[in-house]
Amino acid sequence: MLQTILGSNGQIGEELVKELNKKYSSDIRLVSRKPRKIRESDTLFPADLMDAQDTEKAIEGSDIVYFCTGLPMDTKMWVDQWPVMVENTINACKKFNAKLVYFDNTYMYPQTSEIQTEEIQFQPNGPKGKVRAETANRILEEIENGSLTAVICRAPEFYGPGKTKSITNNTIIQNIKEGKKAKVFLRNDTLRTWIYTPDASKAMALIGNTPSAYNQTWHLPCDDNRITFKEFIGIFGKYYNRNIKYTILKRWMLIAAGIFNPVIRDAAELLPRYETDNKFDSSKFKNHFPDFQVTSYHEGVEKIIKER
Repeated sequence: MLQTILGSNGQIGEELVKELNKKYSSDIRLVSRKPRKIRESDTLFPADLMDAQDTEKAIEGSDIVYFCTGLPMDTKMWVDQWPVMVENTINACKKFNAKLVYFDNTYMYPQTSEIQTEEIQFQPNGPKGKVRAETANRILEEIENGSLTAVICRAPEFYGPGKTKSITNNTIIQNIKEGKKAKVFLRNDTLRTWIYTPDASKAMALIGNTPSAYNQTWHLPCDDNRITFKEFIGIFGKYYNRNIKYTILKRWMLIAAGIFNPVIRDAAELLPRYETDNKFDSSKFKNHFPDFQVTSYHEGVEKIIKER
């Protein structure tokens, strides 16, 4: 069974390759602009998902297609490119009768303390959230009319090893590992829900290879013991046996920094989520797959510290 990963160079894609090969299939095709092998037997397929023909060639012959593509924190790029890549992927999967496993985030969710289940209504706060809502709805429409067999796998903010890309990794974890002062957005006392990146990949592989899981949305599994930024940084302090200092970046500081830093400026639409508790609920997955072992925050931090 040929399983194809679109966006294979990222941390999610790399972990997905390992999990698929370990449990489900050794016939794996890696697709990106410049794909790199994870295992010697991987098939590499350079492609530009902005090009419909490239996307078709990359997907042709696949049984399952995992859409794990990511983009930098660049609003214009998201608005211009994301819908095109998703539409090209949908059309190619339909043409070749391939199942689609779409890896999604929560940009389109209301940035409130409301518990986030798979049934929550979209309420995007900015252009990236609107694009995410539109593309998720496109997939749901295709599922509804029976023209596409697909599943949406949704995750909250990441934290994890290797080259995990997230605000938490960039502003907290990387700074701590480099001996610098960590940075926290807006508040240190709101409850957060993070997902450990290897858990996200393992859960997505499990869903993708479970026929009954298709044609619906799944929240990927997270530690239910939600903690604050203060507590999260404290876990690192425990393992390093020192008090780790951090700075709380106030809204005015981030707005001022955004004048000179486009990444911070383009993250502005996500700021409200840091002012309130983030309650991402993954009980649907845990009830359906009770044997899945979720990595606790303490376990995840320990693994990140021990990696070389």
